Amino acid sequence: MKRAMWYSAICMLLVVFIFPSSANSAEPMEMIKNTTERIIKIVSDPKLKGKSMTDKRRALIRGAVNEIFDWEEFSKRSLGRHWRKRTPEEKKEFISLYSRLLEKTYIDKVEGYSGEEVHYLYEKIEGRYAKVKVEVITEKGQKIPVQYRFIKKDGKWRVYDLIIEGVSLTNNYRAQFNNILVRSSFKTLLKKLKKKVSK
Repeated sequence: MKRAMWYSAICMLLVVFIFPSSANSAEPMEMIKNTTERIIKIVSDPKLKGKSMTDKRRALIRGAVNEIFDWEEFSKRSLGRHWRKRTPEEKKEFISLYSRLLEKTYIDKVEGYSGEEVHYLYEKIEGRYAKVKVEVITEKGQKIPVQYRFIKKDGKWRVYDLIIEGVSLTNNYRAQFNNILVRSSFKTLLKKLKKKVSK
């Protein structure tokens, strides 16, 4: 599972760095191709390396993540049946903490990019949903299958789930969150998220 999560870190951030204008008009596969090239340039740029550039580099990635990911959809699907029980204020706080957790986790890891290749396999669009499948090729030649799931809202495609080696990101978190909620409370879940985000 740790290996799958590491690769999901790479794959998530390979697709998220995109300018708003492109995000508004591009189809899912085109978005992935364009943003993959862009994010590789960012993490490989000598001018953005080093501790002194950490804040700037991560700010660029973080801003891009917010442009393409539908954090509300991610949150709703990750909470599952518990989502509808939450008040608007609770949902807002959860979305904020959850998105920050994912950003922190994956930005930390994607900065370790070391030349992985991405092969684009296919795109499938069905109404307001789309799937894009790619393969990440490691330095040792291992093929890691990745599927991006998109939803279209207000004419814009947004990522709402990632499936890495058959493991869904939202399903994985849903199981963890559900385990906490059936044994404890929503306040406990928020407390745990705050603790992880603050580390």
